[in-house]
Amino acid sequence: MTTRSSMWLLCGLAVAGILLSFTAPASAQYPNRPVKLVVPFAAGGPTDALGRALAAAMRTQLGQPVIVENLGGAGGNIGAQSVAQAPADGYTVLLATSGPLVVNVSLFRKLTFDPMKSFDPIIMIGTLPNVIVAHPGFPAKDIAELVTYSKAHKGQLSFAHAGIGGSSHLAGEMFNSMAGTDLVQIPYRGASPALNDLIGGQVQLGVLDVLVTAPQVKAGKIRALGVTTKARTPVLPDVPTLDEQGIKGFDSSVMFGVVAPRGTPPGILARLNAVLAASLDEPALRAFLDAQGISRAPSTEAAYLSGYIAEEIPKWRRIIEAIGLEMQ
Repeated sequence: MTTRSSMWLLCGLAVAGILLSFTAPASAQYPNRPVKLVVPFAAGGPTDALGRALAAAMRTQLGQPVIVENLGGAGGNIGAQSVAQAPADGYTVLLATSGPLVVNVSLFRKLTFDPMKSFDPIIMIGTLPNVIVAHPGFPAKDIAELVTYSKAHKGQLSFAHAGIGGSSHLAGEMFNSMAGTDLVQIPYRGASPALNDLIGGQVQLGVLDVLVTAPQVKAGKIRALGVTTKARTPVLPDVPTLDEQGIKGFDSSVMFGVVAPRGTPPGILARLNAVLAASLDEPALRAFLDAQGISRAPSTEAAYLSGYIAEEIPKWRRIIEAIGLEMQ
């Protein structure tokens, strides 16, 4: 081969390599810079703590920094909206709860995103159950006694919860609907002040998540009457579920899942799913989930999360419409 021919061959190979680099799918180069994990709640809360534990595990799997960004407000809607409008390139994902992915579409009058159409599901992390709890001096010792006592004292019982439209509030309203009770809801600005008033005897009952209630139940400061999920929680293994106690089919919890903007390339979604599934198997993250009372989802498939969302939306819409609840 002549020198001129060799030069043309080398030039041709170089051009082909450049063209190939431009036409290679984005998933083949992903990730080549930091990934942002948006937490749609303020720093310091349980969702933020989960986000930071998750980000630490993801860094190991991705080989790139994972930056947690807190965008709180409007029940998680502000952060969810920002991710829905972000570029669909896998570099911005959302750690969401049941609020923005399930409940808010029925709760808020105006929503700028659609949980079923604005996101591509990646993985469901798990669920955090609520617990129906009582002051130690309250006469009912279980759910059956609570129902009987409530019906004998109509309109006289109330339950504390962590905020209007939240999981603990709606779980209490679902209990009223399914058990035929008329417990009056008392909203608080978070679970901690509600728990403090319950311990102090200012309220008789509470519907609060297991993360805040379990230590006080174990210390004897409050009594657990029933867990709101179909399966018992390992954090309070001796406390039966509402379903076990005759409120058949009762199932309410806070869900945690990760989604990306709609239109994210399938290869990137598959990569993120694999990374998150592997992260959930890391001992440190598993220990964190156990300590928080979060039960892992039974499947890491993206389709499981989308199916869960599709089933939960109408369930909570019925409760929200039945009590006439609407937020701006």
